[in-house]
Amino acid sequence: MRQNPDIRFVTQLTKRAYAIILAGGRGSRLHGLTDWRAKPAVPFAGKFRIIDFTLSNCVNSGVRRIGIATQYKSQSLIRHIQSGWSFLDGRLQEFIELLPAQQQIQESWYKGTADAVFQNLDMLRRDDSEFILVLSGDHVYKMDYGKMLAHHVQSGADLTIACHEVPLAAASAFGVVGSDGEGKIVSFSEKPEQPAPMPDRPDSALASMGIYVFNAKFLFEQLIKDADTVGSSHDFGKDIIPGLIGRYRLCAHRFTDSWVGKPETAYWRDVGTIDAYWEANIDLVNVVPQLDLYDKEWPIWTFQEQLPPAKFVFDDDDRRGMAVDSLVSGGCIISGATVRRSLLFSSVRVEAGSNIEDSVILPSVQVGRNVSLKRAIIDRRCRIPDGLTIGADREADQRRFHVTRGGITLVTPEMLGQRLHQLR
Repeated sequence: MRQNPDIRFVTQLTKRAYAIILAGGRGSRLHGLTDWRAKPAVPFAGKFRIIDFTLSNCVNSGVRRIGIATQYKSQSLIRHIQSGWSFLDGRLQEFIELLPAQQQIQESWYKGTADAVFQNLDMLRRDDSEFILVLSGDHVYKMDYGKMLAHHVQSGADLTIACHEVPLAAASAFGVVGSDGEGKIVSFSEKPEQPAPMPDRPDSALASMGIYVFNAKFLFEQLIKDADTVGSSHDFGKDIIPGLIGRYRLCAHRFTDSWVGKPETAYWRDVGTIDAYWEANIDLVNVVPQLDLYDKEWPIWTFQEQLPPAKFVFDDDDRRGMAVDSLVSGGCIISGATVRRSLLFSSVRVEAGSNIEDSVILPSVQVGRNVSLKRAIIDRRCRIPDGLTIGADREADQRRFHVTRGGITLVTPEMLGQRLHQLR
């Protein structure tokens, strides 16, 4: 692991922390990709699910007491956690526990991000952790939470918010943070129509990443107060954080200070739209992608399905199985077909004469003969019939599939008339 001069101090902090991951959201902007799965369970980068990045950050940081709050269509997410994340050792007080909305405190489902934590208040109290990390399960990034915990303690904060610079034009999608020269938060505005720029960066804003470190007792007090507040939407960004400004010590933690890598390469993505999801996956086929999946010092953990190696067959002039500038996962068979600048998840089969370009193909897809796919996302278990062309005629694609403003075509089994409502 990377060396840190305060490694013993950080290690003690991570052992006194509990991470609760909010993983119950649908992610409606992903359209058909979340019709049968929660956003954190959406496949990403060839072999992972989105939630694997947050979980890997926890494990690699030394935060190994983790709760995952689930709600929307969570079965595939639960199966993934059970299959791939059961290696923590309870004898060392390491665990990952699933926290579905059980209506233990009140007869309702999770009503907001703060309410999802509040409804698990008894469990958090029993754990007796000194610090509570509140994390989102639907972002892609690598981050050492130990460094953020150390900053939190050294600054004497009640709450520390991880922040990242974003272009001012995009800042209205985030909570915008205002801080003074010492990093103390002096203002917070959730998804403002006109975001305030950073004083020294008029083209940028400081955005909340939805990553919080609370002193545990302080968090419990604020959750109880919020639960008793009439009219609250029980959300950290909309209700709790704005009410703390000027009354308690809140600090901003720069993502570049705990990013695992050089500060100028800091990578954090909310792949919450079809276009953003396609772009983040396709970036991985570049010679030097922005997100390094080959970093052995900060591995991304996941469920490792036992599959044979990818296979490329036939080498005739009119039938050659090949992939160029692409990522091809285990269990795939490229049979006399061509794949360029694309990402294929596990167990994809592409038949002779087909051509795939600039596309993301999710697991267990079967592509028939003489198919043409360009700038497409094909959902899990789709069966693409022989001779189908996608990505050449936008109007034709719009009649059958979902086409984004950026020209990306999403295809699901239901759109093809294949009602495959299996676990995804």
